[in-house]
Amino acid sequence: MAYILNIETSTKNCSVALAKAGEMIVCKEIAEMGYSHAEKLHVFIEEILTEANLKFSDLKAIAVSQGPGSYTGLRIGVSAAKGLCYALDIPLIAVDTLEVLASQISIEEGVIVPMIDARRMEVYSAIFDKNHQKIRDIKAEILNEESFSDMNETIYFVGDSSQKAKTLLQKDNFVFVDDVIYPSAKQMTKKSYTLFANNRFEDVAYFEPFYLKDFMIS
Repeated sequence: MAYILNIETSTKNCSVALAKAGEMIVCKEIAEMGYSHAEKLHVFIEEILTEANLKFSDLKAIAVSQGPGSYTGLRIGVSAAKGLCYALDIPLIAVDTLEVLASQISIEEGVIVPMIDARRMEVYSAIFDKNHQKIRDIKAEILNEESFSDMNETIYFVGDSSQKAKTLLQKDNFVFVDDVIYPSAKQMTKKSYTLFANNRFEDVAYFEPFYLKDFMIS
C-alpha cells in the first residue's frame, strides 16, 4: 500500500497528513496569526512518521497544495516537498488548494465558492458544484456588492475571507460556512492518492506553486 505525505501551507494553517492508500492515518496542523510554517513544518513531518512507526524510505510520494495562497506559505511547503522528493527519489503530486478547501463541506444542491484572502477586499476564488467538480476556474477578484449576484442557486462560501465578504455579499441565497476557514492536509489524502494511482506527477525540477499574483510579502 502506498504511503503518501500530504503538505498544506497555503494559508495560516500549517498542516501535514500521512495517508495509506488515500486513508488518513495521522494529521498535525496549527493555524497561528503569524506564519510559523518554517518552524513547524519539518517538526510535524518527523513527528508524524514517528507516531506511525515509519521511516522516510517508506513514503511512496509527497503531495503538496499548489496554491493559490500566501506566497511565503506556498514557497515553504513546495520547497520542503521538492526537497523530500529529491532526497527520496519519489514523485511529487500537486493538489489544487481551492479544491482542498471546497471539499471540506458536502451539499445536496447549489454550489461551493472557496475563497482565500488576498488582502484588502481581494480574494482567490473558484466555483465547484455539489460533486466538488470545478465549474469556474480560479481567479483573483475584488469583492463588491455585485459579486456573484448573477447566480440564483444557493452559494456556500468557505474560507478565511468569509468575515470580510459578509459585509458586501448579502443576498438571500448566500450561505457562509463559518467553521470552514483554512484548507487542511486532511482533505488532500483521497485526491493525492487518486493522482498517484493515475501517475499524475509533477516535474520536481521545474514545478512552481500557483501564486496567481505577483509576489507580496505575507
